[in-house]
Amino acid sequence: MSFTAKDVMTLRQATGVGMMDAKKALDETNGDFDAAVQYLRVQGKMSAAKRADREAGEGAVAVVRNANVAAIAELRCETDFVAKSEEFVSLVDEIAARVCVDGESATSQFQEQIDKMLTTLKENISIGRVYRLEAQSDEVVETYIHQQSGRGVNAVAVVVKGANEEIAHEIAVHIAFAKPLYLTREDVPSSEVDAERATIEEISRNEGKPDAALPKIIEGRLNGWFKERVLVDQSYVKDEKQSVQQFLGAATIVSYAQVVIGG
Repeated sequence: MSFTAKDVMTLRQATGVGMMDAKKALDETNGDFDAAVQYLRVQGKMSAAKRADREAGEGAVAVVRNANVAAIAELRCETDFVAKSEEFVSLVDEIAARVCVDGESATSQFQEQIDKMLTTLKENISIGRVYRLEAQSDEVVETYIHQQSGRGVNAVAVVVKGANEEIAHEIAVHIAFAKPLYLTREDVPSSEVDAERATIEEISRNEGKPDAALPKIIEGRLNGWFKERVLVDQSYVKDEKQSVQQFLGAATIVSYAQVVIGG
């Protein structure tokens, strides 16, 4: 009995196993769907798949820089015991290195390894957030990673135009500690801004602020809200008297990415 790629997908959806396991099960059972399900049960793959329903709140993150390209990869699991194991950390390093060379789609190359780890380590393991940043000829890319118990837990990559690598690295360090949500104010969804503005107005009115002073009060508080979330508006961590943009001077941040385990 033959089978198609659609049959493999159907078996994956029904059992939760990886693509390679589903294909092998159909190979071993000549395409018989029910027999393939039984095969996976006997092989212990079904119990591994059930672990996918458990929360993977732990993990490790790796960052790799090669010339003008940087990549971040996150590998998720359930416990810090697994997250700091040599096998786990080695795999996330390998994933980040491959993404740096081949792009974000390269993560698909590691599904079989992850499926094997799922079975041997008996935890829900999956690839999480993945980013690849590339600097142009007049830009520099830099990275920073914070290690904890032998694994990366906070990784940053940033592309800066009009600055040297030292300045770019300082920005990466700032991002790691300040954890901005957006690069510029224009990146903040208007719905979030409108909702915050309405909340600030309601709070200000409840405080008894005079109507004539409300516009100025609202804008002032909204600016403070932006400073907490927007990278270029944040107070620079090493000199809070100036903003990140003031520290940069004429240089500009083109893009950045950050992955914090558990965040």
